[in-house]
Amino acid sequence: MLQALSIRDFVIVESLELEFSAGYTALTGETGAGKSILIDALSLSLGARNEGDVTRKGHDKAEISTTFGISHNQAAQDWLQAQEIELDDTLVLRRVIYADGRSRAFINGVSATVGQLRDIGETLIDIYSQNAHHSLLKVATQREILDAYAQATPLAKEVSQLFKAWSQLHQQQLTYEENASQFADELAELRDSTRELKQLAFAVEEWQTLQQEHVRLSNGASLLSGMESCLQWMSEDGEVNALELLAQVQAKLSELQAMDAGLQPIAEILDSSVIQLEEASRELNRHLQKSELDPEKLAEIEARIQDIHGAARKYRVKPEELPELLGQQLIRMQELEGFADDGALAKQVQSAWQAYQQAAGQLSTQRQQAAKKLAQTITEEMQTLSLKGGKFAISLMPGEAAAYGMEQVEFLVAGHAGVEPRPLNKVASGGELSRISLALQVTTASLGSVPCMIFDEVDVGIGGGVAEVVGRLLNQLGQQRQVLVITHLAQVAAQAQQHLQVSKSEHNGATLSHIRGLAADERVEEIARMIGGLQLTEATRNHAREMLKLATH
Repeated sequence: MLQALSIRDFVIVESLELEFSAGYTALTGETGAGKSILIDALSLSLGARNEGDVTRKGHDKAEISTTFGISHNQAAQDWLQAQEIELDDTLVLRRVIYADGRSRAFINGVSATVGQLRDIGETLIDIYSQNAHHSLLKVATQREILDAYAQATPLAKEVSQLFKAWSQLHQQQLTYEENASQFADELAELRDSTRELKQLAFAVEEWQTLQQEHVRLSNGASLLSGMESCLQWMSEDGEVNALELLAQVQAKLSELQAMDAGLQPIAEILDSSVIQLEEASRELNRHLQKSELDPEKLAEIEARIQDIHGAARKYRVKPEELPELLGQQLIRMQELEGFADDGALAKQVQSAWQAYQQAAGQLSTQRQQAAKKLAQTITEEMQTLSLKGGKFAISLMPGEAAAYGMEQVEFLVAGHAGVEPRPLNKVASGGELSRISLALQVTTASLGSVPCMIFDEVDVGIGGGVAEVVGRLLNQLGQQRQVLVITHLAQVAAQAQQHLQVSKSEHNGATLSHIRGLAADERVEEIARMIGGLQLTEATRNHAREMLKLATH
């Protein structure tokens, strides 16, 4: 569950430290006080894209830190283990956003990517925005809701993958059938070129060795002459050579040490130099004895280099790219041979189609079973949401095979008794749509595994007794999960176990937003404000006390 939120220099928040309780929490405040800032900050800490200037004016960065208890969240624990991030009962996500738009992310103090924040965030919180009921008009959203209720979302993803696999193979089959003659010619050319490249038997590692050996052999005479000169200068010249000169220096230093003991370290360094020079002289002599002019070997290497250059020019690549070209040609040849193999590709297409049909059939069965239960549940909820006699239904119309399955999913609704259900996007008014949307969200959310749900003004368009019913629904949901609701409705806020209030003030010419938890008497004042506006009376306070009392019982 969400335990704490810390915000620094974010939009109009200077400093904020919030602690959250389990169950149902309401967040209220006047319009413009900054309620949406909480959602924005939470979203950014969970990896949302930063699309605006969120750093408080005059500051170089904003910081957001969220703390979660994950002792019972197996999905979050598994993700942390997979990422090799230290695992504890507490998880801390931190996001730092700089004024120039850059940002940094941390998970339990370890530097992370925004994508990683987003991945772990999916196991922690579901956020339902105030525009969720508008997305409900989309057929894709309706299908996703039904699949979530049927607990078939993983199967739906598998169906989509299987359809894509079949579609790719089917397209390959069509392409081959249309270009069979062209592919046959290409295959013949590939067989010739791959045979030639295999016979060349060229590896990238050989190219550098060939070039080095060619340089050595083509300059053999100069090498021999140069090595002989070096050997003479080092040790073999009868009159003057390096070893002889060093021996003279050694003798002189030996005499001078009797007068200056400080020369001993220098003499020791010189002794080491003499030993190294003698070793170098012996190694150079051995290398010289092994070196010889080899015109035949040089001719072989030049012929090999010429063959490689010839193949590179023929296939228009660099010599070192020839092995990679061979690999690419072998892959393409294998693909074309699969096409040419009579019936092989057709069998792959058929196998992929059968796999898709089997999975899609299972998905259809689960959708049919879940559609009846979900329709019945939402119809019952509608009766309590001032839609008495209304009916909710789900149409599953068989259609052409697609990535989403073999049927079209569409939500139907009848607002009154005796009316035939029609598509939701054609008959539902704004108020009806928001109520049905909320009923669907509460119903499907209770089946999920994400421990915390946030509803951002999803009760728009609701009032009166319906608002009280909505509050009860959210309260019931809060008994199973952690629920945070941003609301303008007193009836909804009164049902909460924890109440947070957002307010704003001016300080040194700057507007600042504040959020704090309310005590019992403060809740009365806030509920009264929500009922009666700025001019509070004892009547509105009594009404507020009565609402809170009824909600408690």
